[in-house]
Amino acid sequence: MIVPHNIYIHVPFCASKCNYCAFFSHACKNPDWNDYEKNIINEIEFWADTLGSISVPTIFFGGGTPSFMPNKTFNSIIQTLTSKFKLSSDCEITLEANPGTIDEYKLNSFIQIGVNRLSIGVQSLNDNTLQFLGRRHDTKTAIKLIETVQKKPIKLSADFIYGLPDETVSDIIETCKNINSLGLTHCSMYELTIEPGTPFSKMNLQMPSNDEMADMYCAISETLHLPRYEVSNYATPGNECIHNLNIWDGQAYIGIGQGAAGRILIDNQWYEQMGGGKKFEKLSTTARAEERIITGIRQVRGVYLDSQVKKIINMQYVKSNPDLFQFTSDDRLAATEKGMLILDDLTLNLVR
Repeated sequence: MIVPHNIYIHVPFCASKCNYCAFFSHACKNPDWNDYEKNIINEIEFWADTLGSISVPTIFFGGGTPSFMPNKTFNSIIQTLTSKFKLSSDCEITLEANPGTIDEYKLNSFIQIGVNRLSIGVQSLNDNTLQFLGRRHDTKTAIKLIETVQKKPIKLSADFIYGLPDETVSDIIETCKNINSLGLTHCSMYELTIEPGTPFSKMNLQMPSNDEMADMYCAISETLHLPRYEVSNYATPGNECIHNLNIWDGQAYIGIGQGAAGRILIDNQWYEQMGGGKKFEKLSTTARAEERIITGIRQVRGVYLDSQVKKIINMQYVKSNPDLFQFTSDDRLAATEKGMLILDDLTLNLVR
């Protein structure tokens, strides 16, 4: 039996590389979009031959900078997906975008082709911070794009980074107030992590302490007008990212494009697909259940306790720490606010 699969498509090109970025991407002013399009379509056709005409609940174009992509390339990819798979009538099609890489004309074209959700990489509303992060846009450009998208019949999200060197709780509160003034219905607040191999990793930056980071995390919840639905994501009800919810809950998904990953399900057998392309290997039911616990517990609604999860979850640890966990009405186990603050340690103890 073939089940529905969500689809992630990686666009590895950017106008420039940011100082914190460890994602698979290339700074390239003039990518070979024809070659990229050919490779993506080739992978789509492979998965259509492998899985058949499956239904697709969500499609997510991540990167890199997907908004850097020409409309012609995007249109060809969407047409191929439509011809090979059964896109659900309410299929969520998300495109990540950076300010300065998309104008209203290009946005309208993306929407006409099928985009119904845009995720903007704002990162900061302070020009000095944007320059420190290595971003190419300024605050004015980002706000203008947000206001333009808000007039369109699509959903909108914006990404922000916090926990920078010398940043304080007061700074975070001010940032959240500025975000509130934008009238967003979804935003992501990511803690800055210094990744090996990035420009930041060579700067000997003095980062906030764990306690300071925890205080910032709490300040976001207290100040932001949007409720949290995942450890780093906030949205009004009905504006959550369906693609991410599906993946965090353990649904099957295909990773298309160099640097993408997937989890394929065929006849109740899970397969691990790494690095995009056409290679995939069997994944044990236990390993897949572990992954679902790790991603599921990040959600405010928690991890769904199906039979496979119940086999490996450490219920003794859960019962011994009632201040860290709570059961929800639909057979889910969730972390409390206190549990969210120590999520990494909590997760290590949650799997037997």
